[in-house]
Amino acid sequence: MSAEDDVVGDGRPEASSDQEPRYEPSPGVGKLLGWVLVFVLAAIVVVLGGVYFT
Repeated sequence: MSAEDDVVGDGRPEASSDQEPRYEPSPGVGKLLGWVLVFVLAAIVVVLGGVYFT
């Protein structure tokens, strides 16, 4: 049985009688903070590049 066999038509995992549906856990605070810092750094680079080239 493959992973595709466990998914119902709308993409949710199928709940069988002996096990609960399994979902991916939410990202941790550190990972979220890392992405926020990446986007802030990218925004600073774009703004400073625009100031430098004008």
